[in-house]
Amino acid sequence: MTSTAKSQDGSEQPTGVPGNVDVVILGAGINGAGLFRDLSAQGVSCCIVDKADFGSGTSAAPSRLIHGGLKYLETGEFGLVAQSTLERNLLLKNAPHYVSPLPTVIPIFSWGKGMWAALRTLLGSTSAPRSRGAILIKIGLMIYDFYGSRHRVMPRHRLVGRRQALRDMPALTGSIVATGTYYDARITHPERLVLELIADGLEANPNSSAANYTSLVSSSNGVLAFRRQNGGEFSLRPRLVVNAAGPWIDDVNAALGAPSRMIGGTKGSHILLKHDALVQSLAGRMLYFEADDGRICLVYDYLGKALVGSTDLAADNPDTVRCEPAEIDYLLESVRTLLPGMRFERDQIVYAYSGIRPLPASDAAIPGLISRDHSAPVAEPEPSRPFPIISLIGGKWTTFRGFAEEVADTVLDRLGRIRKVTTRSTPIGGGKGFPAGAAARSSWLAKAASASGTDEARLDLLLSRYGTKALPIARHQSASSNDDRLPDSSDYSVSEIDYIARSEFVEHLADIVMRRTTLAISGSLTTSDLRQIAMIAGRALGWNQQRIGEEIDRVITQLNDTHLMELQPAHLPRTTGDRAKRA
Repeated sequence: MTSTAKSQDGSEQPTGVPGNVDVVILGAGINGAGLFRDLSAQGVSCCIVDKADFGSGTSAAPSRLIHGGLKYLETGEFGLVAQSTLERNLLLKNAPHYVSPLPTVIPIFSWGKGMWAALRTLLGSTSAPRSRGAILIKIGLMIYDFYGSRHRVMPRHRLVGRRQALRDMPALTGSIVATGTYYDARITHPERLVLELIADGLEANPNSSAANYTSLVSSSNGVLAFRRQNGGEFSLRPRLVVNAAGPWIDDVNAALGAPSRMIGGTKGSHILLKHDALVQSLAGRMLYFEADDGRICLVYDYLGKALVGSTDLAADNPDTVRCEPAEIDYLLESVRTLLPGMRFERDQIVYAYSGIRPLPASDAAIPGLISRDHSAPVAEPEPSRPFPIISLIGGKWTTFRGFAEEVADTVLDRLGRIRKVTTRSTPIGGGKGFPAGAAARSSWLAKAASASGTDEARLDLLLSRYGTKALPIARHQSASSNDDRLPDSSDYSVSEIDYIARSEFVEHLADIVMRRTTLAISGSLTTSDLRQIAMIAGRALGWNQQRIGEEIDRVITQLNDTHLMELQPAHLPRTTGDRAKRA
């Protein structure tokens, strides 16, 4: 019996020894992908499997921040803050093509409020402070700077009074008394970072493999049977299984014969607004503020749109999650209160998304007080299940590398192996060889232009979009020239889309427009673009006209129903009435 899964070039490849593999990882979100890369680099043969696309679940629905967890100081999770600030700084170095500094402004509405409430929370109270004054915020930012000093790459915080704050950002409500500014980071393309981690793992170990759109159908006598969406089947006999299914962890454990109640997630929703005046006012900064009910919200410039988030509601069904009307009202009202001179309405929404945070099961009355830390409990082998199961509980985008390292060390110990390399200083994907500084960038562009025959201006855009993976994309040979572009999103070339379709595990049209590119979430996608991309993917993947039509219809339905996005024939303005109907 030879088991198969997809390799990086999209072909069916054996997983190494027929039917046998050291580790199977179920779930290819950020935690599973990070572990896959780490274990593969240690020489451990791994197969990572996801029932949908890589990075398409919770990992595609974050606030798109790489942050140190300032608010975790309040709940006394100092170890998590220490790890988060370190990992944030490492990601700024290891993934500079996607992760960049983000100056963050905290509007402050009092000088002394929240001190006693914060102390009660620190001592275990189940109620968070409703307002945090300047003194409390100053203390928190000083501690945050201390924890962020390891591998420091960004400035320390500063706090200014009302007059200076309103000069810096006139759109803020006049009821503030001060603002605090500190630095965290943002990630422009989290879905691609997941993909690059998997590609790095495949490159590190030829005996590792990956399969998306593949479901676990049975677990019996130590053998896991899988069925691919396209009808293919394969089976594996692992020595150890890692359950990295996020909010689906309990479902997967039940299918493996190890029932559990580990997950008690909360829902986070975000909206993206076409709001040029707000983006201009933000000037590259994020506003991190309290809504009227004490929950933390944020707004910042993401790809030229204003990203507003997030809600924090108890939820347990990741398969039906969407941004509900009440959440939209909550987010819009929150920014209206903070920025009273600006207009915020539903017709400005170009995209919305939601996800379930896979937090540990908890009886906490306030979702925001559930720990964001991670753990990896083990279900030991049983006679009918000879492999142990390690479940990855909690965690967050920022700490995926450190979490993966901890779990990898546990796996290596159980397999009787030793760690060969650390990932602490290992660049990810297009971060390898990424030019730091203007002079290095200019040199890289000149060399890449000579190697690919592509002009430097185009290469500069591709470098910003893909890091150093820009070079193979520029050199890709397709039936179209590099000058052939999509009808409306003209900064994307036909050749570029062809490369993605042929080289990046694409199974569906949605994989391209929603995860391999930012076309959908940026609000730039049009019907003409979608049809052109479908034709390119169809040629690359052998789809007939019926399949192409089905793929187009599926994307349009998903964008409308789940993401509140109505595709336009071209860049036509959305009307208030149309947007209000959808929202």
